[in-house]
Amino acid sequence: MRLPLLFLHIAGGIVGLLAGAVAMVYRKGSRGHRISGNVFVVAMLTMGGCAAWLAFRAHQTMNLFGGLLTVYMITTAWLTGRQRDRGTSLFDWGAMIFALAIAASVLTQAILVTQGVMARQPGVPLGMYFFMGSIPMLCAAGDLRMLIRGGISGSSRIGRHLWRMCYGWFIATGSFFLGKQQEFPVALRKQYLLVPLAVLPLILLVYWLVRVRVGKRTISGQFAWKEART
Repeated sequence: MRLPLLFLHIAGGIVGLLAGAVAMVYRKGSRGHRISGNVFVVAMLTMGGCAAWLAFRAHQTMNLFGGLLTVYMITTAWLTGRQRDRGTSLFDWGAMIFALAIAASVLTQAILVTQGVMARQPGVPLGMYFFMGSIPMLCAAGDLRMLIRGGISGSSRIGRHLWRMCYGWFIATGSFFLGKQQEFPVALRKQYLLVPLAVLPLILLVYWLVRVRVGKRTISGQFAWKEART
């Protein structure tokens, strides 16, 4: 059982890395962007779901929550891109609770590790516990804000879609280029090529958010996409 899931996890990660890069190249809202984006979503959900289950079986709690966070980020980002403006659903309430549960679990572990009550997972720095706990907390705050407003529209909807997709992509690039550095040739590690590749999604995240917020073509032109068909 473990070997097929591991294969799916690796395959999903590789396809997700490539599809994410392709989606970034295509003009936002274009047919190519939607197709590559859908491939990216399926691949990332496969990677994250398999990672969470494998980590659960291996008692690797941080990897478990990392997989669950990936599934949450990609799912909510995809739904944001498909939902009509100013719309919410029961799923959005469930997603917020899910994010809060992840945040509470990780931050609780962070406190226990700091106090010496719980052993730190090998290879996971203490700061990573707080970082991994702060991201879902930030997401839950965004979910609550959206629910209170009755939905989001315009640049806010586009920004929510972009940053969650990019962060989900970053989880994949960070896990691959930084988490598996020992698998790469020594020459690549010495030339410091892996770190830029790992953080590229975060750089693109900032770039696109700035363009969405201050660009003159925020809603029209290259930042527009089709509304979901009903």
